[in-house]
Amino acid sequence: MLLIHTLGCKLNQLESEAFADAFLQAGFSLHSQADENSPSLVLINTCTVTSKADQKARRVIRKALRDFPDSCVIVTGCYAQLDQERISGLEEGEGGRLFVLKGGEKESLLTLPVFLAENKGDFRSLLKTWCERAEDRTLRAAAYHDGVFQFNPGRFSGHTRGFLKIQDGCDKHCTYCRVRLARGPSVSLDAEEVLARLRILEENHAEAVLTGVNICRYRSNAAPNLPRLLEYLLAGTKKIAIRLSSLEPENIDEDFIGILSNKRIRPHFHLSIQSGCKKILEKMGRAYDAQTVEKTAALLRRAKNDPFLACDIIAGFPGESEAEFQETYEMCKKIDFAWIHAFPYSKRPGTPAFSFSDTVREGEATSRVQMLTCLARRGRAGYARRWFGCEVEVLVENGGGSNFCRGVSENYLKLLVRYKGEPPLPGAVLRCKLIEEPETGADYDAAAVFI
Repeated sequence: MLLIHTLGCKLNQLESEAFADAFLQAGFSLHSQADENSPSLVLINTCTVTSKADQKARRVIRKALRDFPDSCVIVTGCYAQLDQERISGLEEGEGGRLFVLKGGEKESLLTLPVFLAENKGDFRSLLKTWCERAEDRTLRAAAYHDGVFQFNPGRFSGHTRGFLKIQDGCDKHCTYCRVRLARGPSVSLDAEEVLARLRILEENHAEAVLTGVNICRYRSNAAPNLPRLLEYLLAGTKKIAIRLSSLEPENIDEDFIGILSNKRIRPHFHLSIQSGCKKILEKMGRAYDAQTVEKTAALLRRAKNDPFLACDIIAGFPGESEAEFQETYEMCKKIDFAWIHAFPYSKRPGTPAFSFSDTVREGEATSRVQMLTCLARRGRAGYARRWFGCEVEVLVENGGGSNFCRGVSENYLKLLVRYKGEPPLPGAVLRCKLIEEPETGADYDAAAVFI
């Protein structure tokens, strides 16, 4: 029995789904909270985007070692790639149950289920043997251009939508980013293979999310950039809707929005912005300014009717004054984002910004995050209200009671949908009408009814 704990981005979610699928195909079952027995294996897929992400990973690892004293714990992901020694030191006592994988060993992890199924012995000794051979498997995997694209699950156990990894790594040199150190340079999956995988997803899913570290860096022979890839995919499929992960604002132009206007591209766009101050953006190594961001938002709103626009913002970057933060705040207020993922700057070892001495006090950075989060909540509530009385497509996620279910709209609103008769199945797409605001404190954006 396997328990998977995933931290971080959609790319990690997809890779965890691939791990789960590989174990299921080898005859394992997935552990759930309802299971009385402990899992044989705990797999933790980590993130290292901030110091809090590192802290959370360590907390989850310690908890797994404590809660499941007879289980083996495998740690992989970006944090494991960069800090294997510190993670290994989390195991206390006799030890021997914690296995930390880095580099190409993560790709080799997909071979582990068959190895365990075909060999006899306790998992601790089998895992030790498997890890000793991992370096050879890593070298073999490195010989293949698409080694990082082996994560291609045949089923998605935890999601009603499909995920498709089209790109990995990044060639940009943002001064704060540690993920590029863990993921390496940008690589892309050949367009023909992307289409083949999307066609398979189309058989069982109404929607697929195209994901990667920086999908705007997508390049291949058949599709030299992301807009051409989208054209190629839309022409080669019939009905599956496509949702995009984060986009870089400087890459959105007139040509791009012509593709994004296609009705099968979901009206939901997340921009990786980080700041609205030119001085801070330059210090971050970002290649745009607030005017570019505003122009990009306007272009996206031309492509779609009032799309859900979200962004990332780092508050308290070294040297950011109160006035410079206000530039960012006013930009966000002017654009009127439907959501702002704001988080305080975090020093990341190995990055140029780690040595910047002009730090912002932690309390001040936290206060700025709170201001942006309040703005984000107002923006999301206002966005939902603009859609009251309108019809949207809703992807059903799960049941919530005897006469309602939960779902996500095409424009990324979390909805509580009322129905009569038989409950809709997860993964179904329904036409619904938004009717009212949620109760105070509810974890959804609006109520809706079937049409």
